[in-house]
Amino acid sequence: MRRNDRTNRLIKWMVIASDFFLLNAILYAFSKEDGALKTWEWSQLRTFFIVSNMALLVSEWIFPTIIHERIVSAGDVLRKIVVVTMSQTAMAYVAMRHLMYLKASGMVLLEIGTVLFVSLVVLRLIERSLIKRMRRLGYNTRTVVFVGSDTEIRKVYKQLLGDPTTGYRMQGYYAEEELPDGRIPWLGKVEDLLKDSEQVALADEMYVCMSRMEGKTIRALSDLCDREVTKFYYVPISVESIGLNFKREYINDIEIFTTHESPLENSVNKAVKRVFDIVVSVIALAVTALLFPVIYVIIKIQSPGPLFFKQLRTGLDGKNFTCYKFRSMHVNKDADRLQATKDDPRKYPFGNFMRKTNIDELPQFWNVMMGSMSVVGPRPHMLAHTEMYSKQIAKYMVRHFVKPGITGWAQVTGYRGETKELWQMEERVKRDIWYMEHWTLWLDIRIVWLTFKTLFIPDKNAY
Repeated sequence: MRRNDRTNRLIKWMVIASDFFLLNAILYAFSKEDGALKTWEWSQLRTFFIVSNMALLVSEWIFPTIIHERIVSAGDVLRKIVVVTMSQTAMAYVAMRHLMYLKASGMVLLEIGTVLFVSLVVLRLIERSLIKRMRRLGYNTRTVVFVGSDTEIRKVYKQLLGDPTTGYRMQGYYAEEELPDGRIPWLGKVEDLLKDSEQVALADEMYVCMSRMEGKTIRALSDLCDREVTKFYYVPISVESIGLNFKREYINDIEIFTTHESPLENSVNKAVKRVFDIVVSVIALAVTALLFPVIYVIIKIQSPGPLFFKQLRTGLDGKNFTCYKFRSMHVNKDADRLQATKDDPRKYPFGNFMRKTNIDELPQFWNVMMGSMSVVGPRPHMLAHTEMYSKQIAKYMVRHFVKPGITGWAQVTGYRGETKELWQMEERVKRDIWYMEHWTLWLDIRIVWLTFKTLFIPDKNAY
């Protein structure tokens, strides 16, 4: 096996060992004289330590850590921490109840589980920072070699080597001719690689981007990678890619493909999202009720007119619905036609503050409760923009296969606010479709958290 794979496994086991050290440190702190377990006898404490460690061992085995992986998101890491701590706490509780050591003190285990969760989050941040720094310095790297010069292979190159903290290192590329920019080392022609394969030290991974008409050559490269224990990846060239993200379906035993498939078409997922929407909306509407008198008074003082702003917007399946907001602008005749801009004269001071902190969106939780919106989803646009952009952007209406949201993936990834140029709306639509096709409850929770942060760290694009 290659050295960097051994290093990755070593990092994984070190991370797991640190988890056990952290758990036992927490248990020790809880068992001291001023801890919650101070009244327990030594035999009970010993059993509890064993049970807790066994529970963590099973949890780590079922939900292995992924922090050592090269391309992994913070959301994925957080999800692993949640399931590990929840399963460890649940298993420890059940075991101790069975052993009759916990009759009415389940809160102790909940406290320990909470402390473990917070501690693991901090520990993962430190570990991830150390791993990234190590890879940036050239340790725990993984070499890659490319075969072909098509534009698709350049996209792969950008994904793998655009961030030095992933630890990928470019060995070079083989192609029939050298690329004009000369930034990537040209190692020769493909036939040179196959002819002198015994003299060539292959990389850890090979990405081949050639026409399928070159099937014999592709198979020869695959066989070469198998002999050299190199991971082989095939990337279709641009002319063979039809630009559609197909999903497999079946009609009995006939295999067919569809262009857009959302996890929310599943009735269970739809029910989970609806429950999430209702729970979040109840909390948000309770907060809105507390803030309502203050908001009402300030709006009436700074801008005469109605408290709420109502507007028809495009929703699920392209149907129109009435969207509610706290009015953040002076009453004007352009509200259904023009987007808000950075220094828009229609805004009054408190309205500007509400827009930056998302307070003006709070009444939309009533839309969520009524079922016309979701907490998370593509932002609903005014009818004039739907009519305009549906003619200019081919996949614009695809975003209406799911309910519109108060916040969305596009908004928390830098595409909130005014769209001055067409490409900005195109990027927003791409992110809306990506969200629709990759929905998970964890993704919704992550988006809500990123949106909640804007209460304290205002988005520069919010105006």
